[in-house]
Amino acid sequence: MSLPDVVAHLRALEQEAGRESGSAQLVAVTKGQTLDSIERCVLAHGTFPLGEGRAQELRDKAAERPDWEWHYIGPLQRNKIKYLRPVTLVHAIEAAWQAQAIAEAAGKWGHAPDLLLQLHNGEEQKHGVPTDELAQTLREVRETGLSVRGLMVMAPDFGADVAQAEAESRILRLFTDTARRAHDLGLSELSMGMSGDYPLAVRAGATLVRVGRSLFQ
Repeated sequence: MSLPDVVAHLRALEQEAGRESGSAQLVAVTKGQTLDSIERCVLAHGTFPLGEGRAQELRDKAAERPDWEWHYIGPLQRNKIKYLRPVTLVHAIEAAWQAQAIAEAAGKWGHAPDLLLQLHNGEEQKHGVPTDELAQTLREVRETGLSVRGLMVMAPDFGADVAQAEAESRILRLFTDTARRAHDLGLSELSMGMSGDYPLAVRAGATLVRVGRSLFQ
């Protein structure tokens, strides 16, 4: 699928779900892609935020194109925070120390990115804030003075052990529960859904969907 195909699909999914057109925004995941490829496959079709999951790759690309809108969607290590200066939104905050480190760096940059808290999806060894710690983590992150706009969650990989219909049901339940928790916490942004499951995310209320490989085929 090309980018216009993905956007048309998003608009159709919004209509099916009774949502306002444009309420689910595409974040083009560009890790591993060249600047020329990004310009040809993504930005030739309009203005979209670009999601990078590797901090040094983000640094290098943004140095060449600081005029593009960059999001950071990967796990965050302390020694990588210095590379996030060009970023407008960080999707994967899972601890207050990360927000504090960003706030300290932002004091030197003169501007700060907005944040999303990553909710743990129940899958062992994966990143995210446990459900029962979400409210406390939100309070601690807000104490840094940074703006928390919403939640992010990644669907688990059920592998071949779970039939497709059952996997989709579980993923939809996870996305729906995440949307409910965001609402309960007064948060409006929901980063949910990737190339393989964004239709389920749009049904559940995603406002940002992270699509990569479909755009560059």
